Amino acid sequence: HGDHPSAAALAVDLGFSRARVLWQMRRPLTDKLPAPVVPDGVTLRAFRPGADDEAWLAVNNAAFAQHPEQGRWTLDDLRVRIAEPWFDPAGFLLAVDSATGRLLGFHWTKVHERPGSARIGEVYVLGVDPSAHRGGLGRVLTAAGLTHLRDERGLDRVMLYVDESNAAAVALYERLGFARWSAHVNYQLG
Repeated sequence: HGDHPSAAALAVDLGFSRARVLWQMRRPLTDKLPAPVVPDGVTLRAFRPGADDEAWLAVNNAAFAQHPEQGRWTLDDLRVRIAEPWFDPAGFLLAVDSATGRLLGFHWTKVHERPGSARIGEVYVLGVDPSAHRGGLGRVLTAAGLTHLRDERGLDRVMLYVDESNAAAVALYERLGFARWSAHVNYQLG
């Protein structure tokens, strides 16, 4: 974890190269938040455990088909997260087609509560079905989740993790006021 210059120098000496960089980005929730203006024909609602599981898995795995971890979730993976003490269905927001109920996208938030540390929210997973791209749902869902973390959970800051190479996601988060906080680098031989 991290991007320490000594680790980078050692990696070069041993013939390793940077393979993946995961950024942590943060923003205060005390700054003005964008209004979640929901497009016509779309409804935002909370995730319903047991009822939305299969639809969520389908959209998640389609949205992250090329992602090394997120795009291969199973029902068991989802159930493990739902059983976590931090799971809050009210902070797991779904965008659905108002007429058909089809899941279009989601924003799953998380709250980190560690003894001796300040509470911080997280954009845990944000995804939009590829068939619904370019409709602004990523921005709407992120704004709704940030509002939930501030207004319902009483938080004053939020973080997220994003691959440095995911230019579209990085641009979205920067437009929404996030800035790079730290980087975690994975190396590979060759």
